Amino acid sequence: MAIPWSYSLRNLWTRRLTTALTAAGMAMVVFVFAAVEMLAAGLRSTLVDTGSWDNVVLIRKSSQTEVQSAVAREAAAIVEAQPEVAAGAGGARLVAREVVVLINLLQRRGDRPANVTIRGIGPASVALRPQVRLAAGRLPRPGSFEIAAGASIVRRFRDAQLGERLRFAQREWTVVGVLDSGGAGFDSEIWGDVDQLMQAFRRQAYSSVLVRLVDPARFEDLKTRLEGDPRLQLEAKRETRFYADQSEAMATFLRVLGAVLSAIFSTGAVIGAMITMYAAVANRIPEIGTLRALGFQRRSILAAFLVESASLGLLGGAAGVLAASLLQLVTVSTLNWQTFSELSFRFELTASIATRSLVFALGMGLAGGLFPALRAARLGVVDALRAS
Repeated sequence: MAIPWSYSLRNLWTRRLTTALTAAGMAMVVFVFAAVEMLAAGLRSTLVDTGSWDNVVLIRKSSQTEVQSAVAREAAAIVEAQPEVAAGAGGARLVAREVVVLINLLQRRGDRPANVTIRGIGPASVALRPQVRLAAGRLPRPGSFEIAAGASIVRRFRDAQLGERLRFAQREWTVVGVLDSGGAGFDSEIWGDVDQLMQAFRRQAYSSVLVRLVDPARFEDLKTRLEGDPRLQLEAKRETRFYADQSEAMATFLRVLGAVLSAIFSTGAVIGAMITMYAAVANRIPEIGTLRALGFQRRSILAAFLVESASLGLLGGAAGVLAASLLQLVTVSTLNWQTFSELSFRFELTASIATRSLVFALGMGLAGGLFPALRAARLGVVDALRAS
């Protein structure tokens, strides 16, 4: 015969102060666990959303980023002539030859310098990135010293507001537009005319070539042909894969950090739960004896106390996840370890993270309640009744 669950839950309510304190400790551990997972998920989401499945990025072999890459003009022309490259409405190939460099700007808060990505764009660059829209102003005109700043750049850096002027590469550039990519990585970039930027930074080669495929299924054909051409020395990646690789190092570090912190903090939470459950057993020895005298078996006593400790863990887990969900309102900025430029992104809570957090909390509750539950189940009927 099983003991009703209501018995376990009623006991938690009876000891509500102890229950609240123990659950709060578990909630803090779950909060840290979920927050680190959300940080890694937000970073991955920001960079993956930056890319499109239909687009292919071509950079120099062995280059990890566009900043490190150099694509010769002749190689870019060969890429543009490939049959897998789609054409736009006017018949022009959807190919963007771009240059990417880093500059140093002062942040609005604290006047601290930080690296910012400058992207030189061509006529097809905007068409290849439909997720980027103009929040204000207009796009830079070809052949001009005009730039468009991402929404994150406008918020965080000095002299980046619409109509203001930024000075870099020994020239002054007027901000004529504000870009909004819906939280993608382009919000942390500044765009300008590729030819003017190449002249200003004395670049003879492009950083990358971005193309739109006629059919996404023909990616392998294009990749095999271009990577096998010894004249080009190019590497082809889908744009989504390219930007996902940019987040791998940082995301891995965050996951390892989260695992270490959670392991350390959870030890204290488990000990706290164990102390709470041992105290519950000590205070209810006569009650346990009565249950045994009424015919409840040892495994029923064991199950009742495990349900109590598991409920305690889930209560703390739910509170921790709820608190962590508020972090979605926060935008953070960090250094992208691949490109060494500033990147802004939000915490992102997914169903998978919430589930893992609750399972983690459940595990802490069961771990903390196992030994007290075993002690309760092993109590003899006579000894327990004598304790009354």
